[in-house]
Amino acid sequence: MNQNQVKLIAIDMDGTLLNSQKEIPEENIKAIQDAAAAGIKIVLCTGRPRSGIVPHFEKLGLSEEEYIIMNNGCSTYETKNWTLLQSESLSRSEMEALLQACEDFPGVALTFTGEKTYYVVGNEVPELVAYDAGTVFTEAKARSLEKIFEEGQVIFQAMYMADSESLDAFQNAVQDRLNQSYSTVRSQDYIFEIMPQGATKASGLKHLAEKLGIDPEQIMALGDAANDLEMLQFVGQSVAMGNASDDIKALCKYVTLTNDEAGVAHAIRTWAL
Repeated sequence: MNQNQVKLIAIDMDGTLLNSQKEIPEENIKAIQDAAAAGIKIVLCTGRPRSGIVPHFEKLGLSEEEYIIMNNGCSTYETKNWTLLQSESLSRSEMEALLQACEDFPGVALTFTGEKTYYVVGNEVPELVAYDAGTVFTEAKARSLEKIFEEGQVIFQAMYMADSESLDAFQNAVQDRLNQSYSTVRSQDYIFEIMPQGATKASGLKHLAEKLGIDPEQIMALGDAANDLEMLQFVGQSVAMGNASDDIKALCKYVTLTNDEAGVAHAIRTWAL
């Protein structure tokens, strides 16, 4: 691959940029800084909300304006002034329908990611939701749907949370119906994510690449999980992490080391720089 082919590197966070301790290996930071110094745009592309990204992003120490695609493609920010460049959001009626879908499943919690707040619908915050909010450096707020509407935030996406068995049963019952109106992905054992129709990491990346005038062939993307599929299929230079599942590895052009072996750094040095 010639020197100037990769112009943008899109990097997933959990299972990719972050190791098992949810930290960024030093080698990854160095490789990303070297890529940025070489004029390559660095774009974090993650299912996380803003609260779960900023503390990690700051550790990368990037001085140029970069971009972050959050909430699985539902929102794109530029990092200079944290301006929201592009977003997809759920409407009131879509949110009402999502709440109705889980009414017969008492073990399943419904959360909404607002521009500022991590909401869970109900009177209290279930333990699992509190745990998840902690992983993205925030606290969940329990609110009724009416109250969420009143507070008026843009709602980017929803997540259903439950132990994996309850969530399996719920997903089997509702997925076909939800897929007609939303983008859905089972991103973790305990999380089934719901995005506005057509919103994926790939849709966010496509908007951004068009804005920057970068061809998909010139984009390297790194990922490990189901919510990275569309993004990896969209780009010319797809890299599966060593810890990715076999189906992800099968569709990627390259396979790098695992997230605990600084696989991101290895990929950048081997195929981008």
